[in-house]
Amino acid sequence: MANSNPSSSDGRHRGPAGGSIVPSFIGAESDPLLGDHAFQIGEMDAFTRSCESGPDVLKDDMVIGIIAGDDVRQAIQNEHDLSFVEALRLYPTAVGWSVFFSLGVIMTAFDPQLMGNLYATPAFQRDFGYLYNGEYIISAPWQTGLGMGNPIGQVVGAFAASYPMEWYGRKKTFGVCVVLTAAFIFIQFFARSLQVLLVGELLGGLVLGTYAVIAPAYASEVCPVALRGVLTSYINLCFVMGQLVANGLMNGTSKLSSHWAYSAPFAAQWIWPLIILIGLPFAPESPWWLVRRGRIGDAERALQHLSSPTVDVKPTLAMIIETNFLEQKLEAGSTYRDCFKRINLRRTEIAVGVYSIQVFSGIYLVGYATYFFELAGLPTTKAFQMSLGFLGLGFLGTLLSWVLIIRYGRRVIYNVGLASLVVLMFLIGILDCVPSYSANHPLIWAQSSLMLLWNFFYDLTIGPVCFVILCEVSATKVRSKTIAVATAVQAIFGIIMTVAFPYLINPDQADLRGKVGFFFGGLSAFSLLWAYFRIPETKGRTYEELDLMFARGVPTRDFKKYRLE
Repeated sequence: MANSNPSSSDGRHRGPAGGSIVPSFIGAESDPLLGDHAFQIGEMDAFTRSCESGPDVLKDDMVIGIIAGDDVRQAIQNEHDLSFVEALRLYPTAVGWSVFFSLGVIMTAFDPQLMGNLYATPAFQRDFGYLYNGEYIISAPWQTGLGMGNPIGQVVGAFAASYPMEWYGRKKTFGVCVVLTAAFIFIQFFARSLQVLLVGELLGGLVLGTYAVIAPAYASEVCPVALRGVLTSYINLCFVMGQLVANGLMNGTSKLSSHWAYSAPFAAQWIWPLIILIGLPFAPESPWWLVRRGRIGDAERALQHLSSPTVDVKPTLAMIIETNFLEQKLEAGSTYRDCFKRINLRRTEIAVGVYSIQVFSGIYLVGYATYFFELAGLPTTKAFQMSLGFLGLGFLGTLLSWVLIIRYGRRVIYNVGLASLVVLMFLIGILDCVPSYSANHPLIWAQSSLMLLWNFFYDLTIGPVCFVILCEVSATKVRSKTIAVATAVQAIFGIIMTVAFPYLINPDQADLRGKVGFFFGGLSAFSLLWAYFRIPETKGRTYEELDLMFARGVPTRDFKKYRLE
């Protein structure tokens, strides 16, 4: 982001050594580093106007002159020197708008969590289920079908969202998706049969899948390096908040005997589109997207909107132009095919890997938490209360993860966290193998407590760090498409898990209960092996630095100490 050093007496921001970091084309008569391309006073304005004609101007020699100067290097240094607290003070609006765009993720998380809780709601079981051993349940095939809406939506929605995001921008795409979400909620609200509810879930899921692409792409493009880790990991907190709100509502309505036990939570979803549509007209567009479209003047205005008045945005604008030019020079295109070219293949693999490991680690247990606790032997009321504690610990874990992310980075947190999840999953499975488990209440509570602990460590480590890595390893020109590919692959694994999970735990099927811990523990162990050798440390690196490091093929374990000359 823009330079943030204290202003000098002449009103210009200064670098660490006291030298001017205002770009040479703003106020400097010449710069030997720029040679014949050095700008005179006011020429940046002329350059800005010329760029409005189209993105091809970014290949012009004039641009090469701009980005070759010492000012860009100084701007990069300022990014490294900026502390987290100072970044919060200088970029409060960037924080606010990043949080605002992440509201869509709350909707994405709310829907599947709501469905998972409805399977344990007596009124829903009575109105939509069938009798089995004297109790109403929703059959495993219907649970699978209803659960398909979200993961199928993530596959289709993720791929579909990336195109309008590049054609029309993040802001307009977000607005259209929110309107569609509000419309499809009507189907869910008025559904009185599983068939109609299935249609509502599938259509709603197609749109909900777009938010998992829009939110991280926007957050990673509007904040400085010092805030990037926290604001991208905030997306995980939004997932937790969506789950927590759904559980809280269900805890309050599940005791109702009428259709409002499930209709009221469906209706509550309308509050998010209302909030978003009121605030969206005032939101700035991503400056990175604007530069790629050749709208340099709009990009500068967006940067000014995202920062406090004391911040000089010119160095940031030059740095964005330079990074965009560098990726053009490296022949990094902007299509899905480019995600799998040699220059980006390693980056795409890492993005897909960290996101898919969320499924392998057992995250689908979260959506079935209440149902899982009920099957474990807890009364329905206690199961709902336990699931609230389950998600409450996840909320706390995500907040605490920000301290770890700022201090320790990404790689160590991810690997240590994943190792912890492996141990906890195997312990959950072992407890379920104890003889007379069903009659041993202390064992039931111990297993349920381990599930709470698992969720805390997940949201302390791999849950939030996944989104940080996902945004940082993807090249800026294909960021939306890389995130879309990772989201789609993760969702495909999610579809497989959605099909399999009800059959694994339902009492009329395999009835594994806590023994699923062995399954997820094994998958997590293999994931840990991959993560150790493939996930690099990206903390504190600008996007330009990451482009160069991946282009040079820097080994995974050398990223942290690698010095760019």
